[in-house]
Amino acid sequence: MTPFQIIKTRVQQLRSTYPLSPLSLSALVLVFIFCTANATFWTIGAEVFSGSLLSFAGFGLAIFLLTLAFFSTFGFPWTVKPFLIFMLILSAVTSYYMDTLGVIIDRDMIQNVMVTTITESKHLLTAGFILHVVLFGALPALVVAAVRVKRFGLLRTSLVPVLTLTLGIAVAAGLLMSDLKSYSSILRERKDYMSSFQPGAPLVATVRYAKMMARSTNVIVAAVGEDAVKGEAYSPERKPLLTIVVAGETARTQNFSLNGYGVKTNPRLEHLPVVSFTDVSSCGTATATSLPCMFSKFDRDGYSYEKGISNESVLDVLDHAGFHVEWWDNNTGDKGIAARVPTRSLTHETDPEFCAAGECMDGIFMNALAEYADTITEDTVLVLHQIGSHGPTYHLRYPAQFERFTPACNTAEFKLCSPDEIVNAYDNTIAYTDEILAQTIEFLDAQERLSTALIYVSDHGESLGEAGLYLHGSPYFMAPATQTKVPMILWMSQTFTEQFGLDKDCLAAKRDAPLSHDNLFHSLLGMLDVQTQARTPALDLFETCRNHQKVASK
Repeated sequence: MTPFQIIKTRVQQLRSTYPLSPLSLSALVLVFIFCTANATFWTIGAEVFSGSLLSFAGFGLAIFLLTLAFFSTFGFPWTVKPFLIFMLILSAVTSYYMDTLGVIIDRDMIQNVMVTTITESKHLLTAGFILHVVLFGALPALVVAAVRVKRFGLLRTSLVPVLTLTLGIAVAAGLLMSDLKSYSSILRERKDYMSSFQPGAPLVATVRYAKMMARSTNVIVAAVGEDAVKGEAYSPERKPLLTIVVAGETARTQNFSLNGYGVKTNPRLEHLPVVSFTDVSSCGTATATSLPCMFSKFDRDGYSYEKGISNESVLDVLDHAGFHVEWWDNNTGDKGIAARVPTRSLTHETDPEFCAAGECMDGIFMNALAEYADTITEDTVLVLHQIGSHGPTYHLRYPAQFERFTPACNTAEFKLCSPDEIVNAYDNTIAYTDEILAQTIEFLDAQERLSTALIYVSDHGESLGEAGLYLHGSPYFMAPATQTKVPMILWMSQTFTEQFGLDKDCLAAKRDAPLSHDNLFHSLLGMLDVQTQARTPALDLFETCRNHQKVASK
């Protein structure tokens, strides 16, 4: 007999000798998942239940019984194996990101997964990830597939899942009631605890995401700022306007030397007349939330996915006011923000200088911008959506000559890199963003026939291993400042400041003021002197720094 035939024979013998009921198979698989896919869950549990081993055991048993009760709803001979195989693969995938990167799989993370691109997601499919999924997902799944499931009569087949569900919930409730005060306090104070539980957290998150999408079907987009008009700064003899809004990606303010970071990551901008705002909070911790939120009229507390897609953005308001508005993208799309204005994707250009790795660096914007500026004959607002510092492949975000901080991590497998190497690679991306912004500002400053300005703000920050967290996307309630504090930089040409009567010293005095993405919608309108009821003056950064008499005299 060949080795394959021997293995096949042995498997057949095991199947006939050790058949398992659906309930037994479910319980064994669940034990396996509890032991192999929940390192973070048990680590947090040991911390929060420190000194209360009995309570910890009771809580763990209650969670096991509740999960088994849920599994039992699929505990029929024809459904149990496909369901358990899916649970094994799911738990292996999510536990890898939870246990190695500190990534919590909540509703927003499911949304990020659903809107990501193959180009973006391929960098997360590392050798370590594949090995983990094979060992703790695929191989156990093959074992489950090989097991022979016992079949019983119709009555027993129907009753066992119902009894398991009922008893599981009842016993779990009894265990939780035995120390309800402690358990409820822990769950209230440590929301990260159950957010780390596999496979519960991703299942709940998927259900919440599905409900959110169901509520947002067939939406009618409400107009915003249809009353918008250009203000008194727009005299007939003036120059056409070009304002560039740069939407940064994954840049955190803590690594900008403009804001006090000890590493020279902004050598170019430091020599340009920019205002760098040091205390700016993001609307979210991932692009799918932060990007549409920052261009919307809603503040962070009032924003939701449903509101975002059912209301026009500030780009629409500018369009209503008579500006030509465009969105250029070198990332994963505009998330619906630019649905009603012209868009251009530069992500898959074939420029050998900037796109050799199959996706483009942000230098790709510069040649396109030079060609575009010559065609401008009307007031224009151009949004550049950067790839910026998007990880984990930081080394792909900058040209080789910009690897200034060494040694740098040159792989998406962070465990193969030291903490310093990861930070160095990230700092190189910030230095390259510094270069692109400086080039853009210098280009704008050279446009003698245009009145120009630039505002840059990142969508969210990034964790680089602090407290065991990497990348971004943590729930906002527990996200560190490295994920929620973002850089915002303003530059205006002399022509622009004179046209709009803006006081640069007044704006510079707000450098350390607490600001957020909430200010962007209203500040863009204020900066460009757009009169509309949609603008809230209290949130307009420029409101108190404009000399209206000076503008009126022009």
